[in-house]
Amino acid sequence: MRKLILFISFASFFLVANSQNVQLHYDFGKDRKMFTSTVEMFKPDSWGNTFFFVDFDYGSKSSGVDGVSLAYWEISRELKFWEAPIAFHAEFNGGFGQFNIGPNTNGAYTINNAYLFGPSFSWNNSSFTRGFTLQTLYKYITDKEDASFQITGVWYMHFLDGKFTFSGFADFWKEDNVVFDDNGNTSNAKFVFLTEPQIWYNTTKNLSLGGEIEISSNFGGNKGFMVNPTLAVKWQF
Repeated sequence: MRKLILFISFASFFLVANSQNVQLHYDFGKDRKMFTSTVEMFKPDSWGNTFFFVDFDYGSKSSGVDGVSLAYWEISRELKFWEAPIAFHAEFNGGFGQFNIGPNTNGAYTINNAYLFGPSFSWNNSSFTRGFTLQTLYKYITDKEDASFQITGVWYMHFLDGKFTFSGFADFWKEDNVVFDDNGNTSNAKFVFLTEPQIWYNTTKNLSLGGEIEISSNFGGNKGFMVNPTLAVKWQF
């Protein structure tokens, strides 16, 4: 779950300089039925900002794991010490997972490290109640893609006096993958699409209730489109 500008907009809305939050999602998606926890931190400074998040999946129907089945993190730096709305974005992604599909049939896998950099353009209205960001990034995926790309769009909107927040992102990138259909047949895919629109009811400045809908194509080894909704709670420190 990529959450950089979603989190920045949420932090800006409550006028905090250094912010952290934790989230707990329950995923209702097919063959998932699992919890995911997220820890995020955002810290601005006079040269831009630093952001990271860490996700843990706690088992799933398909993984057969009783415990942490996947760990994933992203860390990024936005460099901007000028007035123009364009920043320089640098990012690292990586993680690993495990599975257990029967007696003496378990294993682990890594999520290939990815390195991204490129320009990032942002716009916010004067009250920071809505805005968007567009990133066009070069993407290097270790042992897979030497010259790939990723296009990321992010939006947010606070409404009804800040009681509700609608936010989300959409990623489109090039990555050669083997994907599986519902019958276990394999095929090759060259592009991945992922979007996660979120809706939050902000009960206080600390506690939010809501969820997201993960919509993807050729993501996570799954062929074609998938829709995975969650219910979630978020605590803002």
